[in-house]
Amino acid sequence: MPLLNLALIAAGVVLIAAGFLRARGPWARYRALQQQEANIARYESWRGGLRDEGPTGASVAMAMFRRQARDGALVAGAGVVLVLAGLIWG
Repeated sequence: MPLLNLALIAAGVVLIAAGFLRARGPWARYRALQQQEANIARYESWRGGLRDEGPTGASVAMAMFRRQARDGALVAGAGVVLVLAGLIWG
């Protein structure tokens, strides 16, 4: 394999690892907030109370965590593209 191919594969592996590490934390926090919101919605429906339909702090945080997880996934996707480019050009 030429040196360029090995460099592309190595850079791709680094990007995949960095993207995974970058997305893992926000995705876990997003899922936890999602479960908490579902529990609150079930309790509110059981209680019979009306829930305000406006944005809550949790919904804003969920959007932020979802965006951070998406950005990490994009970095990992770029790494996959680099690995494939390194393998195809070989």
